[in-house]
Amino acid sequence: MTRLSEYLLPTEKEAPADAEAISHKLMVRAGLVRQMGAGMWTWLPAGWRVHQRVVAIVREEMDAIGTQEMLMPVLQPSEPWQKTGRIDIEELFKLTDRKGSELVLAMTHEEAVTFHIAQLVRSYRDLPLAVYHFQVKERDEPRPRAGVLRTREFVMKDAYTFDRDAAGLDVSYDRQVGAYDRIMERTGLRFYRVEGDVGMMGGSGAHEYMAPCAAGEDRVALAEGYAANLEVALQHPDIREIAPHPFAGDPADAPAQTTADSPRYALGEQPLTIEPAIEIANIFKLGTRYSEPLGARYLDEHGEEHAIWMGCYGIGPARIVAAAVEQYADEHGISWPRALAPFAVHLVALGKPGTPEREAADGVYETLRAGGVEVLYDDRDASAGEKFADAELLGCPLRLSIGRRSLESGEIEVQLRRGRQSAPGLPLAAGPEALLRAVDQLCQALP
Repeated sequence: MTRLSEYLLPTEKEAPADAEAISHKLMVRAGLVRQMGAGMWTWLPAGWRVHQRVVAIVREEMDAIGTQEMLMPVLQPSEPWQKTGRIDIEELFKLTDRKGSELVLAMTHEEAVTFHIAQLVRSYRDLPLAVYHFQVKERDEPRPRAGVLRTREFVMKDAYTFDRDAAGLDVSYDRQVGAYDRIMERTGLRFYRVEGDVGMMGGSGAHEYMAPCAAGEDRVALAEGYAANLEVALQHPDIREIAPHPFAGDPADAPAQTTADSPRYALGEQPLTIEPAIEIANIFKLGTRYSEPLGARYLDEHGEEHAIWMGCYGIGPARIVAAAVEQYADEHGISWPRALAPFAVHLVALGKPGTPEREAADGVYETLRAGGVEVLYDDRDASAGEKFADAELLGCPLRLSIGRRSLESGEIEVQLRRGRQSAPGLPLAAGPEALLRAVDQLCQALP
């Protein structure tokens, strides 16, 4: 049942005092998340529905390319981390159990998955192999902030591929890139796939998926045929700093590169555009970075032993959710892409219980629910203004309203959330099949 009178959706008129990012402000105000401590967030029912929309898209695309789902523990012995040299990472949570055994709370799962592969893979016949899981990650983040964008605990999908050699890794990597591109396209986000830095993951190459928005902590450098994290771009031999062009007009309207304190860069003769962005996914060619210290090896056709070549592929559902809020919000609230919305339809009843207009709204709700439409029904005893404000704040793509005016006109009022555009009304007296067909057509046409 998704009657708002019975649903846990604690909307707020004011944002948290410490909130700066639009996604932080609106996700709290819309009743999607609540903070428990620094970098520790609870997903409330509507927020979790959005999070799981992302998870479903990712799972479908991973399964479609033959990546097999599994689950590995967050709590792990420290020994594999000692062997790979990552035990000294400051952000890694370390603890000791009652017996004195040293343990870690995993921030990624390269050590765990390689530990298992070292035991399970023996022959070239066992390769290639690709696995993934969705699991909580723990990170001793020094400065948690921006709501769910920078936290100490979060769910991540990480996939791992295992191949015989570098050529095999290239094939697996390209297959994952294709899946990631489709994931991003299905979420409705604007995104760039850019060259990234291997960082603490190690390996021979990396790409990052970036969602451009003002709250982004990363910077991407863009030119025709070129896209890279700015830190990577500055290492390119053909990229140089150039003198800024004077900007005539209000400094607040100046592009990021043309502010007085921002350097400008060019790739050859092409000026680079620098945009702030949120990193929502990253992928790495690990090579033998983990298989060598953890003993993940196989025998080839001639009985010779070789280290397994690995790749890893991470994606953060929470960051995709926050990026969607950042990219599409307006002054009234969230405006979800259709693929991520907590509900397809927000149905607003404007009449009091027992009135003809309320009975009409109840009937439409039952028709939509029976027809499989994911609908949130605002049946609360609240003013029309409060109901409409909450509907715009939550941001479901399609709002249907039924009140006294609907009975007079014979039409259900329709508003598209994106752009707050009114659409032609739907006939209130239409039969269930006709109503469901009309609602489905509206939904399918939404971005």
